[in-house]
Amino acid sequence: MTFLYSPALLRYIQPESPVETNAGVAHTVVRRETNHKQRYAIFPELRHSINNKSRGKVSLGILRKLCAHMGSVLALSSNPGHQNWPFSKDPLPSRWDAHPAHWDSPPRWERKDGRLPNPGSFHSLHRSCKDVFPHQIEGVKMIINKTLSSFFKVSHTLHLSAVSPSYYRFHVEHLQSDDYSKDKDAPALIGEMDSSGSLNAHALLHLTERVRARTVFQSQQSQFVTWQFETEYRGSDFTAAVTVANPDILRESVILVAHFLQSVSSGLVLGGELVYHRGRAEEGGILTLAGQYSRPNWVATFNAGKGGAHASYYHRANKQIQVGVEFEASTRTQETTTSFGYQMELPEANMVFRGMINSRCIIGGVLEKRLTPLPATLIMGAFVNHRGDKLQVGLGVNVG
Repeated sequence: MTFLYSPALLRYIQPESPVETNAGVAHTVVRRETNHKQRYAIFPELRHSINNKSRGKVSLGILRKLCAHMGSVLALSSNPGHQNWPFSKDPLPSRWDAHPAHWDSPPRWERKDGRLPNPGSFHSLHRSCKDVFPHQIEGVKMIINKTLSSFFKVSHTLHLSAVSPSYYRFHVEHLQSDDYSKDKDAPALIGEMDSSGSLNAHALLHLTERVRARTVFQSQQSQFVTWQFETEYRGSDFTAAVTVANPDILRESVILVAHFLQSVSSGLVLGGELVYHRGRAEEGGILTLAGQYSRPNWVATFNAGKGGAHASYYHRANKQIQVGVEFEASTRTQETTTSFGYQMELPEANMVFRGMINSRCIIGGVLEKRLTPLPATLIMGAFVNHRGDKLQVGLGVNVG
């Protein structure tokens, strides 16, 4: 639910802080510090893209129909039982952190007047590379999506697992179409509840053509664990954002994050992130510098700060094959990880395969098969941890 990935912020958070114990907000301070096994989990069965061959204008009615097949974009991952996760003892980040794609795309706003393009959002710098990697799937999962109207859709998810507790999740979205969302349906209100009693609320609002606001609330059973407010301004050639996370007057704690990106040329973007954390025990700030250079078929990104460094390279070889390489180093855990991932699309067979291997001796792959003419997608995945001698297998079906 939050898009702040400052790795060094963990050093300023107390163990008793709800920010560290909550999977949703843990994404705030863990995402750029951890390796591939902890990336936020947007399950591949929830991915959907419009045919790249479509070059004309697409009506909102058609887009809404296409959106009906997207499934639940934002969903809450169950926290209990992750201590038995075969690939990591750390809790997995919440899928609730997955935000609507149109908030980050296009990473470059094409300009025909010769001026520099908008650089996009700070938290989407490494997204091109990350989307190539498969996301871990375990157990048996069924997702049923239903569009009740042009502005309202629901999703039901049932997950059966021997590693983590099984759960049922209900997801609902109220969509809006405004002058600023243009070619996409912008989720306005999103709600979600699972069988453990955890509740999430997510509101997105376009205040003006350039100003976007977002509010997130999350509760686990009977306790509020996350409340966050974010405002983003996109200028003609820069993006600035400010986020306030978990302000608590009684505990005298708050997290403030500021992002800024500036287009230096048509392919070069420079910027930084400033994180300020205040608590009863300590307070501090962290500065992270970032840069990205992109060409038509490849993107290189690097950001480094006191908490560590993160570098990624994405390359599109052709229409069917994409590859990505990631390097992540953490000064807090004193660990480094290098990962290689690839994606192969077979349009004739309605199949997409993603595979990966990293320096931790983890090999995995996920296969997605569209079961035409049925409105369903079959997902099969397997991950092997050779160092830990553990195997993880998953099977899923996405209907609608």
